Amino acid sequence: MKVLLRRDIKGVGRRGDVVEVKKGFARNYLIPSGSGLEATDTMETQAASMRRSRDLRDAQSRAAAETQKGVIESATIVISARAGNNGRLFGSVTEADVVNAIRTATNISLERSQIVMDEHIKVLGAAAVAAELFDGVVATVRFEVAAK
Repeated sequence: MKVLLRRDIKGVGRRGDVVEVKKGFARNYLIPSGSGLEATDTMETQAASMRRSRDLRDAQSRAAAETQKGVIESATIVISARAGNNGRLFGSVTEADVVNAIRTATNISLERSQIVMDEHIKVLGAAAVAAELFDGVVATVRFEVAAK
């Protein structure tokens, strides 16, 4: 069944796309939730206008993300944590700690899910993590973990 998506659905498509999905998925989820409409031949103009608005919004979001990337990468960020005499932290520095430090230092709000850490930081010193600001725009966040 062909469906015109009214919003982005992960693994299916983006807003304005006409996609082929199983009938049950369309009838039981997409159409009742308002996420999609059954596609007809006359919906091509509606789909095109949805794609144009999506592309314009994506261009604006990408430009804003590039600006945020420059601010984040140039900021001096310090995270204070309790540590023992040997330089190991009593806890660890998590994604939430990094988000709070970025918000404090730069006034930019990010979500925890945007921070990519291989593992939590458990020692004092300099560290770096990646922040996925937009699709394809990744900022490197450099910060110093200092003892309280």
